Amino acid sequence: MTIDPRTLRTSASFPPETIAEIQRAADKGVYDIRGLGAKREVPTFDDLVLLGASVSRYPLEGYRETCDTSVTLGTRHATKPLELKIPITIAGMSFGALGANAKESLGRGATAMGTSTTTGDGGMTPEERESSEKLVYQLLPSRYGMNPADLRKADAIEVVVGQGAKPGGGGMLLGQKITERVAGMRDLPVGIDQRSACRHPDWTGPDDMEIKIRELREITGWEKPIYVKVGATRTSYDVALAVKAGADVVVVDGMQGGTAATQDVFIEHVGIPTLPAVRLAVEALKELDMHRKVQLIVSGGIRTGADVAKALAMGADAVAIGSAAMMAIGCNAPVYEEDYEKIGTKPGFCHHCHTGRCPVGVATQAPELEKRLDPERGGRLLKNYLTTMVLELQTLARACGKSHVLNLEPEDLAALTIEAAAMAKVPLAGTDWIPGAGGY
Repeated sequence: MTIDPRTLRTSASFPPETIAEIQRAADKGVYDIRGLGAKREVPTFDDLVLLGASVSRYPLEGYRETCDTSVTLGTRHATKPLELKIPITIAGMSFGALGANAKESLGRGATAMGTSTTTGDGGMTPEERESSEKLVYQLLPSRYGMNPADLRKADAIEVVVGQGAKPGGGGMLLGQKITERVAGMRDLPVGIDQRSACRHPDWTGPDDMEIKIRELREITGWEKPIYVKVGATRTSYDVALAVKAGADVVVVDGMQGGTAATQDVFIEHVGIPTLPAVRLAVEALKELDMHRKVQLIVSGGIRTGADVAKALAMGADAVAIGSAAMMAIGCNAPVYEEDYEKIGTKPGFCHHCHTGRCPVGVATQAPELEKRLDPERGGRLLKNYLTTMVLELQTLARACGKSHVLNLEPEDLAALTIEAAAMAKVPLAGTDWIPGAGGY
């Protein structure tokens, strides 16, 4: 019998991908693990637009009038705050999740642009320190590779309480990626799955974190800025408590932020989008009269100069990119397509960072795959990408009449959807209505 396709209708509750996951779970008896960030649709910076200048405000002429992009991080307590030429930094991605060539590529590209990169879990590699003029050292619950010497070598320290892909969850690195070098740096057995703790072993709250931050300052002679990174959940409280504990910089990572490996159910169902997280963080800082005194870095799904401009307009001081930086140096590039097929995917769809079989040599420790990524070329690709983002950012800032990108403000924004207007607390385009504000 011939089936009339017009009579076929998928279920909203049980579309084909949901049925496939139920049957996969029934077959395997274990949750799915993958890399990268949330794939579900959520309100993003795409739902906001910038209001360019015309008569009521004058734009700047790009050929004759400058637009500064510099930012200084860690001005609250550090004697040597981090001075960056651009407000776009490279987020923490560990050696182990990424290979040494990828880490070196990120360092080269960031250095060429006068910005910083971040170690991630797993410690500091010589390649990363040598290629990164400005390097932020992450202190995570695992404490892998942590030692006072490396803390002093870093230019800033980021205390990681949580990340956007898995707030409340610990790190994960599957055994196939734990080579002798990775195992040695983390003091782990070779080839055995690693799961690090979801919370720091020596504190249970903000008062204890304050003690830890003071210890880090004493170890580093009060020179280094201390960041506190949180996954976006109860953002208002978390930002306020990080400030109370003594943070110089707060990093807020929205649910679009990526990871090397965690449960798919975690990535898709825990945390809030970056868009409302920025607004909540800024409100918390303003309530404490600490906005711009404690700098705010926003991460999670940042892709373009437009995203950066909108985050800064909402009150952020800088952004951090992770997944986008990986893609700039080759992640999901349309090459080695047979190797993508071997792991059950295609370029543009790959989220198999956890397997160690990255076809383009970014998220792998396998020598035959890693050599596909040349660090010099990778650094050049990242530099080109960051250059493009900065040019886009400056173009938009000038269009709004700003001589410095940090002069962008909420008044330069309008929302295209009711949801985005409510989350960002900016008016719906063409109206003065902010849903949820003013008691209606």
